[in-house]
Amino acid sequence: MPENHPLLHWLLPAGGDGRDPGRLVRVARAAEQAGFGSLVTPVGPGCTDPWTLAPALCRQTERIGFLIGCRAGFGSPTTLAQQADAFRRFAGGRLGLLYGDQQTRDQRYGRTDEVMAVLRALLDGKRVDFQGDHVQVEGAQLADPAVEFKVPLYFGGASPAAEDLAARRADVQVLRIEPGEPLSAVAGRVTRVRDRSPALRLALRVPLTDGDSAHEASQRLLAYAELGVDEFVLSGGLPHLEVAPRLRERWHERGTAGVAPGV
Repeated sequence: MPENHPLLHWLLPAGGDGRDPGRLVRVARAAEQAGFGSLVTPVGPGCTDPWTLAPALCRQTERIGFLIGCRAGFGSPTTLAQQADAFRRFAGGRLGLLYGDQQTRDQRYGRTDEVMAVLRALLDGKRVDFQGDHVQVEGAQLADPAVEFKVPLYFGGASPAAEDLAARRADVQVLRIEPGEPLSAVAGRVTRVRDRSPALRLALRVPLTDGDSAHEASQRLLAYAELGVDEFVLSGGLPHLEVAPRLRERWHERGTAGVAPGV
């Protein structure tokens, strides 16, 4: 999708259809054709390993990116940097990393902060010496890293501590829409993040139901985009692949009608 449009990502299912290779290939190809920016590969119990799934789907597609779910406690940051560097090299980029963790809040944010700091430095080609409370690294450096391919770091969370971490370490902060949350409440959260970190890109995770039409879904997303949201992570029972072209159409109509978009 062009940069002046909101960027859309589709969250792949964690179980069930998420273990059907044929269906996942069909979804990946259809999402690419529809104009989605990337497929989100979740991580955790019951999920197909994202570092196996993403390369498999990458070989079956040409352009679509992969936003790979990560948890700070699953392996060392140096190993993760090696995995990410290999993927971006052989895929020609097409990679982002989405962070979460399963520890208590204080442990989660402290450890994730340190892991993201080390990971960013390594992916930028730097030599890293780091002695933190959770991560200790001495003299780490990737061999001939593919630094021409930037890897955006996404971080989910809406608490003040999460917002502080996102502002320090992430390129994109992901907020979850609560069921039935009114537009005014979303607007307040967007404003708070924007006031705290003007340069930080903002994504919303928006669940869609099987009953949502492409028109209804695109209207919702357009309203959020006009608040200043840059990206959307869509999820639901079925891939709403028609939403991306419909949103592009509505966005273009708003622009040509002289209404200044909010992003």
